[in-house]
Amino acid sequence: MKDLIQLEKELSIPSLDLVADMAKIEGDILLLGIGGKMGPSMGRLAVAAAKAAGVKKNIIGVSRFSDRKAKAELEASGIQTISCDLLNDVELQALPKAENVIYLAGNKFGTTGNESFTWAMNAYLPGRVAEKYRDSNIVAFSSGNVLPFVPVTSGGPSEETAPEPLGEYAQSCLGRERIFEYFSKKNQTPTLIYRLNYAVDFRYGVMMEIAKSVLAGKEIDLRTENVNVIWQGDANEIALRTLLHCESPAKILNVTGPEILSVRWIALQFGRIFGVEAKFVNEPNGTALLNNASECHRIFGYPKVTVREIIDITATWLKHGGEEFGKATHFQERGGKF
Repeated sequence: MKDLIQLEKELSIPSLDLVADMAKIEGDILLLGIGGKMGPSMGRLAVAAAKAAGVKKNIIGVSRFSDRKAKAELEASGIQTISCDLLNDVELQALPKAENVIYLAGNKFGTTGNESFTWAMNAYLPGRVAEKYRDSNIVAFSSGNVLPFVPVTSGGPSEETAPEPLGEYAQSCLGRERIFEYFSKKNQTPTLIYRLNYAVDFRYGVMMEIAKSVLAGKEIDLRTENVNVIWQGDANEIALRTLLHCESPAKILNVTGPEILSVRWIALQFGRIFGVEAKFVNEPNGTALLNNASECHRIFGYPKVTVREIIDITATWLKHGGEEFGKATHFQERGGKF
């Protein structure tokens, strides 16, 4: 387990490309909604990259911070923290100015039965943030869920593909994109829509979910047999580097790994490592929510952590009883209900 913790630290070291770009990014970086799955590691990476680049830059993390321990850990790593309910306009307007904003806030799980809150977080709040930070560079996180299900042989939708969101969560994500696009045009705010699916870490994500099912002897649903993934650390690096690629009108960028992976193949790899038989149920539907990120790879290169490495790390972590976040992706959901 000690070796895995050391490996995690090594994988979290900022690349030379990120360090070079961090030296070019002018001003402070504000992470709105830093308390989610990606926010803490992204904040720590930004601090490390700024230090390696030899530039003085405040990395500020904003969240409700219901977990005081998480807040203290971020502060100990050099991140300035601000407790704020972003839907409270008084608190939002009191936030400091920042030349660079990464918008991580949003709601997904629990949407069914609480649709109004999801729309408030995903479509109303972006307008308030866009007006508040009209003079900043804004990277706004979105989701591949806004795209249509496509044949697994299609190569995945590119940025030019017309969105076809299924269900209220995906519809609200498209609403978030459209609001940021509107204010980018209205106020000439340099903006980038960061369309991600799916970030993985050995504590959560598609790989962890498949590995757990294999280890527990549970059947894996193959109706959605293909998926894209990217290592969270690589996704964090790209997010920070995209601050140099914000445009008006807003630029849309698909972000994921280069492979269209087979869920069956992933499960068989974990079965081989665990010495158990992977079990499956249902027949492949032939379509999936995929993401063609070739433009991202053109700009930033391929992710540095490979799929085989992710599988090995995740398997080792599970075999040693490592902790997990317990936040399922529901990547196999085909009806848009979250």
